[in-house]
Amino acid sequence: MVAAEDPESFFATAPPLRDAGAVTATVQEFIARNSHPSEGGGLRRIVCVTSGGTTVPLEQRCVRYIDNFSSGHRGAASTEYFLKAGYAVIFVHRRGSCQPYCRFLPDDSFLKFFDVNAESKVQVAESHAAIVEKAIGEYCKAIEGGSLLKLPFTTIFEYLQLLKMVAASMSSVGLHGMFYLAAAVSDFYVPWDSMAKHKIQSAGGPLDMRLSQVPKMLSVLRNQWAPLAFCISFKLETDSDILVQKADMALNKYKMNIVVANLLATYKEEVIIVTNDERNTIRRCHKDEDLEEHIIKLLEESHSKYIYSRTNGCNKNDYEKLISFDIKSLA
Repeated sequence: MVAAEDPESFFATAPPLRDAGAVTATVQEFIARNSHPSEGGGLRRIVCVTSGGTTVPLEQRCVRYIDNFSSGHRGAASTEYFLKAGYAVIFVHRRGSCQPYCRFLPDDSFLKFFDVNAESKVQVAESHAAIVEKAIGEYCKAIEGGSLLKLPFTTIFEYLQLLKMVAASMSSVGLHGMFYLAAAVSDFYVPWDSMAKHKIQSAGGPLDMRLSQVPKMLSVLRNQWAPLAFCISFKLETDSDILVQKADMALNKYKMNIVVANLLATYKEEVIIVTNDERNTIRRCHKDEDLEEHIIKLLEESHSKYIYSRTNGCNKNDYEKLISFDIKSLA
């Protein structure tokens, strides 16, 4: 059984990430390409957005799994607003979850967005033409401009290996890196080496299974993988009486810069931004407004203050030269 406080044992026994070498090279190339002075003169900022829920396989040749609730809408929406704010984004997302610039697609069928004309040619329905054109244009700009990298995961094993890989690569951008950890990460899992190799048979009777606790990676991320990065985690609860208290605990225990606290019943309508100094409640004013637009605006400002406060006591040019040297070593 893997101890919760032993992340290295978790990685040592986890099934290796498929094409890990190629993925690492892609991430490093993306960071190197985007680590250059922005139009404002400073180094461009890079954010890793995690999105969607992780699964816990019950068999190595997985038929059944335990899932975590998350549509991925917040991560997808936030990615759009980070890109709009000038960040380069590494979007680590659950396969099949909500994607940037596709949030408008209906739950039932995307086919309602299309018509077939008299010549039997498929075309976008006139009623949806404007939103589809805007989404395609912004998506193509992000992809062709090289400012968006998408990395998919399904299992808790894939997610944590991707997070470690991205964090190790992003350590080179120092203060200009951000982690926006919106993914719903499993708290418990079945260690790979104690997992059934084949489908568990129902003829065996009631299933008795002991789950191990997933190692808490936030402290490792903060202290080892990317110690200079600006880190935002999320706290989702169903009980309003303990929400802020739990957010405070996460803030202090894992040394996060900000914790975004929200309730399951109202997470689309309001969040509480928790820092060491204050609590800010952000609410959606009308149904056509994205709560994430306000969240990212506040985080962008907080990130700027963080960079300034950490560089104000030293020579800023020397810091940027050091980061530039580290970035070149990735290429």
